[in-house]
Amino acid sequence: MGRKTSDALEILDQVTGDDPELRRMIAEETLNSRIAQMIYDVRHEAGLTQAELARLINTKQPVIARLEDADYEGHSLSMLQRIAAALGQRLQVSFVPGTGTDG
Repeated sequence: MGRKTSDALEILDQVTGDDPELRRMIAEETLNSRIAQMIYDVRHEAGLTQAELARLINTKQPVIARLEDADYEGHSLSMLQRIAAALGQRLQVSFVPGTGTDG
């Protein structure tokens, strides 16, 4: 019997095994969740409501709500740049080495 763990990454590793498609899907969902959280965090740090941020970038509040939803898959680089500019931030995107199973 294997040892018990509470480490989420180890548990995911055990569940996904060598399934590259499942690993790709998990990585994509993780990225969507991180982006949504980053938008939420930077908006809160600026002390803005969703409606106020929407006005700053010339869009509507429901758009901001969707962007902050971890299940949303439509994050665009141009929208992220608009948010960064409106909040006096700089958007930084980088490529990092993969694990070899990312397709």
